[in-house]
Amino acid sequence: MKKTRNIYTALVFIFLYMPIFVLILYSFNSSNSTSTFEGFSLKWYRELFSDSATLDALKNTLILAILSALISTVIGTMAAYGINKMQNKYVKGSVMSVTKIPMMNPEIVTGISMMLLFVFVGVMLGGKSSLGFGTVLIAHVTFNLPYVILSVMPKFKQMDKSLPEAALDLGCTPIQSFFKVELPQILPGIISGLIMAFTLSLDDFVISYFTIGSGFETLPIRIYSMTKKRVTPDMYALSTLIFVSILILLLVSNLVSDKNKEKMSKQAKKITKIVLSSVFAVIAVITLIVFIASAGKETVTVNVYNWGEYISDGSEDTYNTNLEFEKYYEEKLKAQGKDVDVRVNYTTYASNEDLYAKLKSGAGGYDIIIPSDYMIERLKADGLIQQLDLSKIPNFDNIEEQFRNPFYDKDPNEKYTVMYTYGVIGIIYNKDKLAPADLEKIENGEAGWELLWDEKYKGQILQFNNARDAFGTAMYALGIDVNNATDEDWQNAYNKLLMQKPLVQSYVMDEIYNKMESGEATLAAYYAGDCLSMIANNESLGFFYPKNENGEYVTNIFADAMCIPKDAQNVEHAYEYINFMLSPEAARANAEYIYYASPNSVVINNEDYIDYLGEDYDLIYDPDFNNLITANGEEITYIEYMFNTYAYRDLSDESRAKLNSLWEGLKVDSASFGSGIYIICAVILVLLIGFIVYKYIERRRHRRLYWNNAAQPKVVVSRNDFNSTAMYDAVKAELEATKENEKK
Repeated sequence: MKKTRNIYTALVFIFLYMPIFVLILYSFNSSNSTSTFEGFSLKWYRELFSDSATLDALKNTLILAILSALISTVIGTMAAYGINKMQNKYVKGSVMSVTKIPMMNPEIVTGISMMLLFVFVGVMLGGKSSLGFGTVLIAHVTFNLPYVILSVMPKFKQMDKSLPEAALDLGCTPIQSFFKVELPQILPGIISGLIMAFTLSLDDFVISYFTIGSGFETLPIRIYSMTKKRVTPDMYALSTLIFVSILILLLVSNLVSDKNKEKMSKQAKKITKIVLSSVFAVIAVITLIVFIASAGKETVTVNVYNWGEYISDGSEDTYNTNLEFEKYYEEKLKAQGKDVDVRVNYTTYASNEDLYAKLKSGAGGYDIIIPSDYMIERLKADGLIQQLDLSKIPNFDNIEEQFRNPFYDKDPNEKYTVMYTYGVIGIIYNKDKLAPADLEKIENGEAGWELLWDEKYKGQILQFNNARDAFGTAMYALGIDVNNATDEDWQNAYNKLLMQKPLVQSYVMDEIYNKMESGEATLAAYYAGDCLSMIANNESLGFFYPKNENGEYVTNIFADAMCIPKDAQNVEHAYEYINFMLSPEAARANAEYIYYASPNSVVINNEDYIDYLGEDYDLIYDPDFNNLITANGEEITYIEYMFNTYAYRDLSDESRAKLNSLWEGLKVDSASFGSGIYIICAVILVLLIGFIVYKYIERRRHRRLYWNNAAQPKVVVSRNDFNSTAMYDAVKAELEATKENEKK
């Protein structure tokens, strides 16, 4: 039995900690592959500590965690002291119940409600931007407080209540009594609460995501935002360090518990106190240095909101766009006699909808945003972006003519955007696993979307895990206009995806990297630039743009563009940033890093850039895209025709609701695990009920055996033992009542 328990315990620990072990292992991988381990290396730890953006996020996270932990510990201790002094047990119970609400409340509900509160207060106070460091600090203190209170309260209950009274009798004031008598007794609880608050704040994502503003990014948010492309291995190194840090804090918390303190020698206690004091002293010094370093010169700030992993950031010795802009702008301002520090507050989002929700709520405060085409149409319609003055963006001349007036910003006299990059959706495939006949079709330019519905690739196909792109693949395959679909068209596209469902291995976004590079899947629709980066890690992969029966490209083409929000606070600096992004150095570095097509002529025609891409150049910039065709009586390039025909437009509210409804239905259906899972659940439920019934019967049987077999002392009551009949009757009645209670 003992051996079985040990095996069970070992399996539980393996299940819990194996993912963490794999993450730690791959943080030492010499390659950026997440499917094969190619050798031990500290490369990603070096990359981590040379990444200024990540280090800034680390600094922000530590400052936030320290301040929120200290504030919540002070307030929580005071609250616990007050609750402990309450005399009315009903009031005390009610206060404790209310205290537990933030712990039981779903974090997303807490985050959204606090965001709305902060925005409301900001509007009431006339503030332009209501979210920032202050709001996220208040939010962290709020969810930390219950944990501190519940850590300190048991120490008050364990303390002898006569101690503070004795201190008062001996001449102490209430304050002296607290600090000299009560505080030493509850100190272990305070330290445990402090460590718990620090750990929770360090790890929080959901509440921070909703209450954080421009110019402030924590580590969990930075990691989450890396969903436009893969999560880089230096984040594995970062996660490893976070895990080790939290583990150390938990060990320290365990060491200072009362149970362990009793076992520790005086020397061990002294060492523990020294270590704890040193750790918090170092953290305090680092925080002080950071605040001192941030003070001094006037700072010019540009708040940029972009997709995750969508700018050259200096990793692996690449060009650091934001850092170079800071240097460039500081020099320019210095030439104007202004000695200031320039700071780019760069934060990221995971989807256009996240960006829209932030701006629409009034919780923005950004100077530059880079949304996609259809979202730009919605932002314009809602008045959330402002018209640009192109005279302040001289490098706009570098944008090729065919990209200056895209469909989402057609009027040449009223410009709201400057195109940043564009891309085309295609199909990535594994040459080693594809049938020769299908490979031949691809090589001859005859392959289309129907390849993703081929039953011989059942279980090897990946589909988009977002509604617009997934339905887009079905509509392109059926020849449906993605922007003017009727209810019948939406239903037909849904039926098409429903037919594909049994063939689909999984619905993915950034998970596609691991699955395609490791050979786990054979076919997938995805964005061209990302597909080419996968091919760089696996030579067996190939890529093509789907065509219809007439040999025409039929696929989505998308564009992302730089805009200035309506409520931007630093408009002049925003113009400088946009202009810098169009400069030859920055534009080329960004194009190389994100691997999407650039609309910038100084990039497209750069020989070094062409050499850098090699064979990929003709895939990203397909020569056919520049062919002139006549459409609606106008001679335009084929890529302009694709933008006008196949790019997504903003949907009406009715179409958006229809799309979301159908997508939810498809995903619920696709989440089915078959009848087997229901049988397993039923068996587990029956076994659980049987176990409960068995334990109940066993308990009843043991109790009967005990009362039947236990030697019951016989108490004989005699009338002669008592002076009065009344006393005899009272004792006899009490004995009989006791026997009845024992039987029950």
